[in-house]
Amino acid sequence: MAINYEVRFSNHPEDAKQYGTERLRKEFLVEKLMVPGEINMVYSMNDRYIVGGAIPTMELELSTIDPLKSQHFCDRRELGIINVGGTATIRVDDISYELAYKEALYVGAGSKQILMISNEKENPAHLYFNSAPAHKAFPCKRVTLADAEVAEMGALEQSNARLINKLLVNPVIETCQLQMGMTELKPGSVWNTMPPHLHDRRMEAYFYFEVPEGQAICHFMGDPKETRHIWMQNEQAVISPPWSIHSAAGTSNYIFIWGMAGENLDYGDMDMIQPNEIR
Repeated sequence: MAINYEVRFSNHPEDAKQYGTERLRKEFLVEKLMVPGEINMVYSMNDRYIVGGAIPTMELELSTIDPLKSQHFCDRRELGIINVGGTATIRVDDISYELAYKEALYVGAGSKQILMISNEKENPAHLYFNSAPAHKAFPCKRVTLADAEVAEMGALEQSNARLINKLLVNPVIETCQLQMGMTELKPGSVWNTMPPHLHDRRMEAYFYFEVPEGQAICHFMGDPKETRHIWMQNEQAVISPPWSIHSAAGTSNYIFIWGMAGENLDYGDMDMIQPNEIR
């Protein structure tokens, strides 16, 4: 079993304006998440947020990494896991939770042993996870799409008709600061989070999946008056610092998971940017 991690530091918005394509990709894109038999993650200094992925072709244990300086991964952290593959069993200490496709699990601070298991060897789970520091322990809880708070947004006329499934958010579940959900683009729509927004109070991460083979995602980031873009493939993630917009268009419809942490838990706390204001 391999646990691989990378530490990335925060970036000043003025510095980021000077980045070329390769530097943008190095700082913000997380290309290698889903590898059979491995756990891969990036520890970002933006709100000390962790983005990770695992394909448990064998039993995998999410143990601590050196930057955490802790005995267990969740000693001072909360964790959200969303399954985008075959059915999984997540064992947290002595309790097992079964996660089907598009189902989520919240793991509270203080949890010790976290085991990830695929229920079908020929169809392994693909487990995407986010983690943030937590000052209080809340109970572990499985959240299905039936439990989610759902918002229907956009319109086909603007190519952004979508369903926003709020999974690990208040009032669905209590968390310290971590929030996660999943947005599904309807056929014929390609734009997500359009019009875009800023929230200096929170950073965010996007994970794109169900991107058809041969298709791609163009993720937009940066200052709304001087934007940048990163081309992405299926099952890749991007880190969006608090000063950056986050929006994307795909060459096909797709699904993405958003996760965020920061100052508050008010999902609607956004500073909207209108499309004709973007540069």
